[in-house]
Amino acid sequence: MSRDHLHPTGAYNRAFGIGVVLNVVFIAIEAGFGIAAGSLALIADAGHNFSDVLSLLLAWGAGNLAARGATEKRTYGFRKLTILASLANAIVLFIALGGIAREAAGRLINPKPVDADTVAAVAAAGVVVNSVTALLFLSGRKKDLNIKGVFLHMTVDAAVSLGVVVSGILIGVTGWLWIDPVISLSVALVILIGTWSFLRDSMDLAIDSVPQAVDLAGIKACLTGIDNVSGMHDLHVWAMSTTEVALSVHLVMENRYTDRKFLPELQRQLRDRFNISHATIQIEGPDESCPLDREVCS
Repeated sequence: MSRDHLHPTGAYNRAFGIGVVLNVVFIAIEAGFGIAAGSLALIADAGHNFSDVLSLLLAWGAGNLAARGATEKRTYGFRKLTILASLANAIVLFIALGGIAREAAGRLINPKPVDADTVAAVAAAGVVVNSVTALLFLSGRKKDLNIKGVFLHMTVDAAVSLGVVVSGILIGVTGWLWIDPVISLSVALVILIGTWSFLRDSMDLAIDSVPQAVDLAGIKACLTGIDNVSGMHDLHVWAMSTTEVALSVHLVMENRYTDRKFLPELQRQLRDRFNISHATIQIEGPDESCPLDREVCS
């Protein structure tokens, strides 16, 4: 199994570069027009886009570091950084959410004039920029939580920018200034809804929970269904990175000494059926007492 397959983030170097440049340029334009037009919705969206640039850089850097080899000190290399980057991206999004909600609440109390035409035009450009960036990561969103996080950020931004376009149009037609902060609060709500599951998944991987896509029941059935296996204990399944899953288990076998092909074949099955890329299996005899057997310890 190649390193590029295990760490696909590196295959998206060009996409990350294009995404960063597009968003930095647009942030500068959007923030400038937002200040000139007096639009909190544009400024809030620019702030959120800035958090997306940070997320792009975090995911990009973590993915490339994860592709480095292991060392004597870091025997797993830097693979875990991809998970930490995903968790950091989710936290950045929630910080941005709090800032947007706070400013929007202030604008609801003290509405300010807004250049509706400018708001709509700039936000429309944002829809294009964010949609193009999201499409760059479309194919990898199901394989890597880091790529999924970037895709999620950009898709949410495209939807948010579309909401700001609607805000500008409605203010131009009605003259109701309260629409601007209401749209900003809607931005915060969209971020909350779109980011919650991403935060949960990132947190789960960070504390070595079983990855959501792993069929743990299927793995247990596979292991206990093997001929000559009479018991199993100390089963652990966790994420080594956002693309690699590891497993360790103790199997109790009636015949302690099995065929040499047994372990390689079992590891191949775990890889092909359950996407377990790193399996460590210890075989014990029925009369052996293992200190890690919880039933024995209890």
